[in-house]
Amino acid sequence: MLTKEVLPLYGKEMEHLLCDVNKAEESFVGQGRMGILRNDDAINGVRVSGGTVVEIGTVLFAEVLGRTLAGRPLLSTRRLFRRIAWHRLRQIKQLGEPIQVIITEWNTKGLLTRIEGLRAFLPKAELVKKVNSFTELKENVGRRMHVQITQVDEAKTNLILSEREAWEKLYLREGTLLEGTVKKILPYGAQIRIGETNRGGLLHVSNITRGRITSISDILAVNEKVKVLVVKSVSPDKISLSIADLESEPGLFLSNKERVFLEAYMMAKKYREKLPPAFTSQRPESLPNNVLPFENEALYANWKWFKFER
Repeated sequence: MLTKEVLPLYGKEMEHLLCDVNKAEESFVGQGRMGILRNDDAINGVRVSGGTVVEIGTVLFAEVLGRTLAGRPLLSTRRLFRRIAWHRLRQIKQLGEPIQVIITEWNTKGLLTRIEGLRAFLPKAELVKKVNSFTELKENVGRRMHVQITQVDEAKTNLILSEREAWEKLYLREGTLLEGTVKKILPYGAQIRIGETNRGGLLHVSNITRGRITSISDILAVNEKVKVLVVKSVSPDKISLSIADLESEPGLFLSNKERVFLEAYMMAKKYREKLPPAFTSQRPESLPNNVLPFENEALYANWKWFKFER
């Protein structure tokens, strides 16, 4: 087995792992820190004493790539675990639940991270907060965020993510209380921008208050801060917002906005208590084995040793 088929390292990873103990001893010697020592003699071609990559007796799972000219099997742990990683990603996508990642890199088109050791791309159009400059995009490096896997293509090595879809699943659930800003007054309601995101929703005139409204512009103004409740929408792909469901008395928003927003948390809690049990609670703890089988399992010895968990 070639050394490169044991250590699944890539260029960017090596940059962070290479350490100079003499120059950065304090930063290198720390609890939980791992690194590869840079050997300038070896890099310059000077003969140096080597060492074993793995100890004798270590159990390695590997895939047979072929045979060497001498007839010995050519093995690769890297290839096997990449194949398993792609399988895990297909499982995660099928579960349809947001996962948390750490952003490691950026480019002009979006952000990059690693999931199960594989490189994943998050287009800037799929970010919750609108990015206006490369500086704002770069500031996301090192940040933790929830993402949804939207595309898994092992043949093209494409792994595409969306923060926007993850945010919608986490926060745009019926009964969620949100803060927003009135961005536009319409004849049939108001357009609300949610928080500091680029997401918005319609506050229909029928959901502003249970009282009688003569003119929407009389009770709402552009750039006004409001609290809204996510309610069931007629269209499954859209969200509806409501202030009327936060009123403890019909028409209270017309006479006392401050009281409505002050009681918003309590009224939202009462609204959620009336909802049926969430659909997510009915999901199985794990995928059945026959839902997404690993391709060609019969080709792999000791396959039962691998256990995939959520």
